[in-house]
Amino acid sequence: MQTGNPHGPIWLNVGEASGDLHGAELIKRLKEVHPDAEFTGMGGPAMEAEGMKALYDMKQISLVGFTEIFAGLPRILKLLREVKRVLAEVKPRAIILVDCPEFNFRVAKIAKKLGIPVYYYISPQIWAWRSGRVHFLRKHVRKVICILPFEKDFYEKFGVEVDYVGHPLMDVLPLEKLDAIDVDENLIGLLPGSRSKEISTLLPIFAETAKRLQKDYPDLRYVMVCAPGREKEQLFAQWPDDIPISCVDSDNRYEVFRSCKFLLAASGTVTLETALIGTPTLVAYKLSKFSGFLGRLLINVEFASLPNLIMGREVYPEFIQEDANPDKLAKAARIWLDDKEAYAGAKGELIELRTMVGNPGAALRAAKIIVEDLIELGL
Repeated sequence: MQTGNPHGPIWLNVGEASGDLHGAELIKRLKEVHPDAEFTGMGGPAMEAEGMKALYDMKQISLVGFTEIFAGLPRILKLLREVKRVLAEVKPRAIILVDCPEFNFRVAKIAKKLGIPVYYYISPQIWAWRSGRVHFLRKHVRKVICILPFEKDFYEKFGVEVDYVGHPLMDVLPLEKLDAIDVDENLIGLLPGSRSKEISTLLPIFAETAKRLQKDYPDLRYVMVCAPGREKEQLFAQWPDDIPISCVDSDNRYEVFRSCKFLLAASGTVTLETALIGTPTLVAYKLSKFSGFLGRLLINVEFASLPNLIMGREVYPEFIQEDANPDKLAKAARIWLDDKEAYAGAKGELIELRTMVGNPGAALRAAKIIVEDLIELGL
């Protein structure tokens, strides 16, 4: 029985920078469809800029890996108790969850008990690992709204109410403008992640990779896109003094991505951004040994990065766990620096990928699905 308050706000829950951007775009489109709607919940600066009253900062749940989640568990459990109390007081009209399943599944369970309808936008990648969680979604979520072309078949197979809307990046990326930007042959981009643990693990590896390339390619320069809330001085402290580097804010990241010859990046949503923009990328990721061990047992897809999953082949070379080392990254970088045909081939693959992620309008389509369903419920 759905008992959401028709006069209450819509509650959104996100847990990382990419979710904040997608949540902000969804809020913008929800306001188009339902101008009187109010928004609250857990989010970041982009969602607040769209008028959301953020009761909780998304940084409170920004964890990565099994061991990191275990270490933060007492704090997370305390936060969940607080969220449960506030949800009962606020009585939102509906809850929209954006990715971040480790936390959001628990919010969905709370909402179910309170009778609040739940919609999952940017559906969690349970097709990649721990696929049994699909049964939880079928029980606790009214609709799953997916953004990748192969996800709809997966969810339908398990009887989940699902809609495919295309990828919201097609709304956010000014592709015509970006396509006109010239590539700087000596500029390499660095995307070491948005979480502290990712950055402290990957940035030193990227720095050592740059050292290995410096002798044969002395003209190379590096540019790092700084995630919101990260101090540039702390990032530069992990970089060699004798290798040129600059740091730009995330507001300008798309233009920077396009101007780079290629990028070194943490695995994540950002790799799909770089793919749609058309810049080849070397993907790296490294968890603790225990997290990596568990991951190997549970993950059931061939690739880590979204471009490779969508294309069904390795468009972006991947360097995971022990393969995420300076020697292997430098060797792969040399191919794109020395072999024009190999580099052109990588660029050509990205042109094809762009045609596979749907037309612009994903967030608006999602907003309409949610609002129309709430109207059906009398909310």
